[in-house]
Amino acid sequence: MGPGASALSDEEKRAEKLRQEGNICFNKDRFQAAIDAYTAAITLCPKVPVYWTNRALCHRKRNDWTRVEEDSRKAIQLDHYSVKAHYMLGLALLQKQEYSEGVKELEKALDLGRGANPNGYMVEEIWEELAKAKYLEWEEESTQRSWELQSLKEACEVALKEKGFLDDPIVSIVSRLQHLELLGQVFQKAAEDDTPSEVPDFLCCKITLDILRDPVITPSGVSYERAVLLDHLEKVGNFDPITREPLEPSQLVPNLAIREAVHAYLDKHGWAYKTESN
Repeated sequence: MGPGASALSDEEKRAEKLRQEGNICFNKDRFQAAIDAYTAAITLCPKVPVYWTNRALCHRKRNDWTRVEEDSRKAIQLDHYSVKAHYMLGLALLQKQEYSEGVKELEKALDLGRGANPNGYMVEEIWEELAKAKYLEWEEESTQRSWELQSLKEACEVALKEKGFLDDPIVSIVSRLQHLELLGQVFQKAAEDDTPSEVPDFLCCKITLDILRDPVITPSGVSYERAVLLDHLEKVGNFDPITREPLEPSQLVPNLAIREAVHAYLDKHGWAYKTESN
């Protein structure tokens, strides 16, 4: 035991043993047995956040979202920086169709996860869930906007007809077509933001070619997805993938300008959240 370390109490030792038993049950898909073990651990030591998040994960496996929310909120009270607690609370809120609050919790989990381990599996998992939620949110809103634009376009066509532009024999066929074409262009322009296209290159990672989520810039001036570049440096070598200049992880700097540009782009073009899982 090192200097300053304190011995675990009997309750803490028993609680830890129960947690380990719960983990074994969870890995064997015996979720109720795992819940019982974590509950016993919580009874002994109610201020340990991991016991609450572990139990919340069991409830998630059983689709008991009310209890997922309850346990996640308790874990956050004990540890406001718990990635898993914010993540599972976000999922529970999305299940309740509280999309705005759910997305906020997922975004909080994503920021915390990136800070703890930017290329960890949970960061990717959280992003997938966040992207799915944001895409569904955009899909619902864009459908409504599309319906409203179509209704307005039809109303404008009726108004032109009533004004005599479409039926007046004095007005040439060319003029009529010009008015209709102009009307179509106006509404096509209005629908552009909701029409999928290619994401601008400067917003995409130079390795994956996907839209950047957590961009970093190298001394060479090239921006990459942080987790992808860290993986490259670890597995391939300490050099910039594009310029081949020597590169160490400590030299990476968050590209806040590109990150803000990506957020602004996604806010305006929600279809860009589209992923294979969507």
